[in-house]
Amino acid sequence: MGREMATSQDFVNWVCGPRLLPDYLKYILLAERDSLLRFASGTTHQTIYYPEAKAFHALLPPPREQGQIAEILRALDDKIELNRRLNETLEEMARALFKSWFVDFDPVHAKAAGKKPFGMDEATADHFPTSFRGSELGSIPNSWQLSSVREQCEAVYDGPHATPARSPVGPLFLGIRNLKPLGLDLAETRRLSEEDWPRWTKRVVPAGGDIVFSYEATLGYFAILPQGLRCCLGRRLALVRPLRSPNNGHYLFHYFVSAPFQAYLKQHASVGATVDRILIADFPQYPVLQPKRQLVTAFEDRASAWWATIHSRSAESYTLATLREALLPKLLSGELRITDAEKLIGEAT
Repeated sequence: MGREMATSQDFVNWVCGPRLLPDYLKYILLAERDSLLRFASGTTHQTIYYPEAKAFHALLPPPREQGQIAEILRALDDKIELNRRLNETLEEMARALFKSWFVDFDPVHAKAAGKKPFGMDEATADHFPTSFRGSELGSIPNSWQLSSVREQCEAVYDGPHATPARSPVGPLFLGIRNLKPLGLDLAETRRLSEEDWPRWTKRVVPAGGDIVFSYEATLGYFAILPQGLRCCLGRRLALVRPLRSPNNGHYLFHYFVSAPFQAYLKQHASVGATVDRILIADFPQYPVLQPKRQLVTAFEDRASAWWATIHSRSAESYTLATLREALLPKLLSGELRITDAEKLIGEAT
């Protein structure tokens, strides 16, 4: 049973009759978004007025065919959403484990109270101390040290301070909008040409396992680059290349997104008239908690497997979203038959 609801003056309600299925209408509006926006007006915010919306025309196949088209597109959306939820679960697992071991120090508190640490084997538990000591970061486990970003990575690179010309194909040009708090968002991407590629990767060619972050405007967003992603840094982005031996990339990433380091970033950010920023020259000096190597390795073993799965699902979702965008106008216009679309989806998945 549907819930009762009301809409504000900023909404238009589309009421479907027997010749138009609601799901099919949704995909029509998605496919024709750019066409609809041509009717928008206004300086502070864009508005499409009711007469323009009412006058919109679209091709309507028989309801049965509408249902088949909507079912094909909805299946792609459902798979993308499922991948998102599964990835979200794995991200939360990795964050929870890091927080328990390296922020809340649950195993140390348990051993100090004479209890066995929860959820770990005896060999791992042996590497946690039983007491704490003071430090500039507050109370930390005894025998653990304080290091710096510089000591925990190969290098920190600043991105270019300009933007290349757009290209329909080619490597990705990462910008602030491609970062979310825990990873990449490639829903909207900008590309640069192969001719421009050498110029924009003079400082560094990003590689799988590198950590990119925003140092201006949107502060504190970090992402691990997946293997095989060909991209370059955009404005206001920087890159940390973790040590390859011993491997510490996932530990370093989760340390960067942890609450204590995020708070440290805010405390040491430079407040500007228009935007706040992290001084790249200072970033390598920022402190990093350094547990025993065996504990970092134990965390890496778990987190690297989770993030490999996350990146695999994200790549699949990107492929499915690209396929959906390609199929959408062709299905709605009748250019592509339903059986052919099903075959393409089968090949892609």
